Amino acid sequence: MAEAVVLLDLWVSPFGQRCRIALAEKGVAYEYQEQDLDNKSPLLLQANPVHKKIPVLIHDGKPVCESLIIVQYIDEVWSDGAPLLPADPYARAQARFWGDFIDKKIYEYGTRLWKLKGEAHQEAKKEFIEILKVLEAELGDKKYFGGDAFGYVDIALVPFCAWFYTFETCGGFSVEAEAPKLVAWGKRCLERESVSKAFYDPVKVYEVLKQAYGFE
Repeated sequence: MAEAVVLLDLWVSPFGQRCRIALAEKGVAYEYQEQDLDNKSPLLLQANPVHKKIPVLIHDGKPVCESLIIVQYIDEVWSDGAPLLPADPYARAQARFWGDFIDKKIYEYGTRLWKLKGEAHQEAKKEFIEILKVLEAELGDKKYFGGDAFGYVDIALVPFCAWFYTFETCGGFSVEAEAPKLVAWGKRCLERESVSKAFYDPVKVYEVLKQAYGFE
């Protein structure tokens, strides 16, 4: 009997895209349920009563919340596919560190580019560019963050590539000019079917975010 796997998600969410990419990498069949966050479904509220947000993976009736926790869960449960996290404990800890760094920095500092004005906006721009440079330094000349194998840190970051256009437009800078290796890495990731199928046109993402957040 096939396992029941359901993903409660929102198409534009980079956090949900992480889960979609991980499931695709593992070849897991699942039911996708798009959520209306302005009118949250009883299932979402039941599955994530603490945070009441997407994504939520429901596996055989048991909910798992928070995107990077979901990615780790997928890696552990469907372990017969290529691993998303390295086997070595130190390398695994490092991957989790960078996943946590991305979680705490990219969205929070990126959204400041349209939330703040004047001097605060310029400072936010400076901070965000520095975050990109830190990530680029960690990537170095490697194919992927973990080396030759696409994995956990790549999954944590690559959905935000669809948001780069928005960050650039609101921040008045070029990601490629500031972090060219990071942009080249994003293009390599997009060559993977798991990523390209979860990816959306950056201009479409910009229009949705512009409407949602009301920025100019």
